[in-house]
Amino acid sequence: MRLLRAFTEHPATLGETYLGHLWQASGFGVRMVFGGIACLLHGLFPFLFVTTGSDAINGLHSKMVERRERAPRGEVLIR
Repeated sequence: MRLLRAFTEHPATLGETYLGHLWQASGFGVRMVFGGIACLLHGLFPFLFVTTGSDAINGLHSKMVERRERAPRGEVLIR
C-alpha cells in the first residue's frame, strides 16, 4: 500500500485523483514545451511568437493559482 500512496498522496493535497492530476500535469507540461519552442523560434526570428512565451507563462501561473485556491486548506502544495 505504500506504493499506491506514493501515487495518490500529492494529488490528494490538491483535491485530485491520480488520473485527474496526471491530466492536469500533462497539460501543464505540453503548454510549457510548446511555449519553450515558441521562445526558441522567437530568439531566431524576433518577428515570430512575440508574446507566445509570456502568454503561456501568465496562463499557467493563473491556472496554478486557481488550483491552489481550490485545494483543501492547510495542505502544503509545493515543497
